[in-house]
Amino acid sequence: MNMTSSRGEAEDEIDLTRLAQSIWASRYWMLACGFLSLFGASFYLANTQPTYQADTLLQLETRSGAMALPTALSDFVASDPRTVTEMEIIRSRLIISKVVADLNLDWVVEPRLAPLFGTALLRYDLPVPDVGPMRSFGRKGDIIELGLLEVPPQWVDQPLDLTANEGGAYSVVLPDGTSLQGTVGELVRDAAHGLTLRLDALTAPAGRRFTILQLSERTAIERVRADLSVVESGKQSGILSLRFNDGHPDRAVVILNGIAESYVKQNIDRSAAEAASSLDFIEQQLPLAKAKLDAAETALNVYLQKQQSVDLTLETENVLTQVTKIEADLADLQTREDEIKQLYKVSHPVYQQLLAQRARLQETLQSLRAEVETLPETQREVVNLTASLELARNVYTELLSRAQEVRVLKASTIGNVRIIDTAGASLIPVAPRKSMILAISLLFGLMTGAGIGIMRTWLRRTVHGTEALEKMGLSVFATINLARSARQKGRGDHSILAVSDPTDLAVEGLRSLRTSLQFGMLDSKSKSIAITSTAPGAGKSFTATNLAVVSAQAGQKICLIDADMRRGQLRKLFDCPKNAAGLSEYLAGEKTLEEVIRRSPIDGMDYIPTGRFPPNPSELLMRKTLDELVAELDSRYDLSLFDCPPVLAVTDPVVVGRATGGVLAVVRYDETPLAEVNALMKTLETAGLRLTGTILNGFDPRKARAGGYSYNYNYRYDYKRRGD
Repeated sequence: MNMTSSRGEAEDEIDLTRLAQSIWASRYWMLACGFLSLFGASFYLANTQPTYQADTLLQLETRSGAMALPTALSDFVASDPRTVTEMEIIRSRLIISKVVADLNLDWVVEPRLAPLFGTALLRYDLPVPDVGPMRSFGRKGDIIELGLLEVPPQWVDQPLDLTANEGGAYSVVLPDGTSLQGTVGELVRDAAHGLTLRLDALTAPAGRRFTILQLSERTAIERVRADLSVVESGKQSGILSLRFNDGHPDRAVVILNGIAESYVKQNIDRSAAEAASSLDFIEQQLPLAKAKLDAAETALNVYLQKQQSVDLTLETENVLTQVTKIEADLADLQTREDEIKQLYKVSHPVYQQLLAQRARLQETLQSLRAEVETLPETQREVVNLTASLELARNVYTELLSRAQEVRVLKASTIGNVRIIDTAGASLIPVAPRKSMILAISLLFGLMTGAGIGIMRTWLRRTVHGTEALEKMGLSVFATINLARSARQKGRGDHSILAVSDPTDLAVEGLRSLRTSLQFGMLDSKSKSIAITSTAPGAGKSFTATNLAVVSAQAGQKICLIDADMRRGQLRKLFDCPKNAAGLSEYLAGEKTLEEVIRRSPIDGMDYIPTGRFPPNPSELLMRKTLDELVAELDSRYDLSLFDCPPVLAVTDPVVVGRATGGVLAVVRYDETPLAEVNALMKTLETAGLRLTGTILNGFDPRKARAGGYSYNYNYRYDYKRRGD
């Protein structure tokens, strides 16, 4: 097996695990962002006017003579070209312009909307005071109906600002800045500008403002067209589904019914126009056919009178009958061809079928005429004249019959389109889609929260275990678990854990620290230790106090010194008075060591409080008195613990560390950044000190198992404003 490959796969697995752990650790961020995202989506939905959809069905009936494709070929055709044509006709200005004119869709009357939540104010009874500037914004229940509007061409697409007054009165500010006064139901005219306006209804308190707009025809058509959709229901079904979207379901139904009716009427008019065109052509041909009939009758009568009498054989009469019938059929085909020319091209199958039929008839006619040529001259002439007469009579009779048929067709034209379902609208809006928007917003919020958590994990590198400290060359003397009381009560409990809950795992960690110190300080110059941290909140006072207690419980003689002469609070753990003398008085030479040392309730443990907070703690610590104190404590106690302020906040722990036998830094699990630990090391090295070791405090096994990290810690270097 390739070991390099195995290690790479293991690293990839660790990276994926770390990613999953980071996501799980970000669950509170995810919940917060998800809630905010849902709130934003809810606000958007409340402030968005719902859109309703009306729909109707139309059927396109097949025209006579239309080409039918074979089934095998129809499968390759996406849609019937005739259907596509009709769909474009429905969306054309020819149809929509009539609807715009009939329903006055080029008039726009809208209330003035409040910023941010104007639509929500129109939809809901929100508890917003109707006073001051808010009085001009539209509210739920406001009603305005425009009965008539005529504006000059230069004011098309220009808004008119209408303000409601008391008693049904109103005022209108025109685009040029002038104003007009009016009353509901009365006609308002401005002859100078060519403006006419009438309101049929106005239900709104005084001060409410509205915008009136006369749209251009093209703009109104485009607005209707944008909300109209036409699709074919099924492939080559001939069924068209029309849908129209609008903010009001009733208005959507009215507009869609208007579009459907306008289209059907247009279709009927188009069919009637075709019938009228055919009738005009036939009526033009009737006089010509009548004249040919009269001429043929005259020619036959004249010839018969001239010849006195001509007897036709049975065979001759049969030929004459056939010639007459074929010539009549050819004449009928000629009439049909004239009509077909207006509908189809020569290449169309219907036209080609007619040409083939005419060719066959002409061929038969030629053969019959050849037989006629073999007859005697008199009989041949009679046959020809009689055939011409019969032909003229048949043509004239056919034209009369066709004219009557076309007149009936024109009178009863219904077109080839019919409405299957009249328009109807659902009471459930089609937009906005609440469920989808809420789901997407929740997903977006969760992803955002996870992204924030992952970014914080990778950008804010904190101590997540002893490995990170050991990689920096630091010794970890002990790992102290997060105390049960800290989980339940949080920080701020002034009891000593080693006394109140000696079985806690954190106390076991302190006992381990006690053992490590016994071996780690064998070669130390002093039996005193300075305990510090990088920043407030790491738990150095907690560590120093409880370490002193467990060491005393083990039979050692311990002295705990509160060396934080700025914000020291150890006295509270032992109910020491605030004005009791302590370290500051000893360093200033005001008190002796016996006067500042106090007995604690724990056998074998003494403590020295800070005393009064001096204005110059660093200067006091730099006196030789500190070295004398450390030496004296070494002679009296087995271990002296100096609880110092944070290194990155003040210089006091550096001064104390030079006098003691070692410096321990308390690092809080998942809160202390690695960069701060590095800065602490450099600060001590600059002063000629070496960090003896570190203590990992606040280790939470739950986070370690889940691999998650909490980021509720907010570090500030303003140490003077925050206690330990």
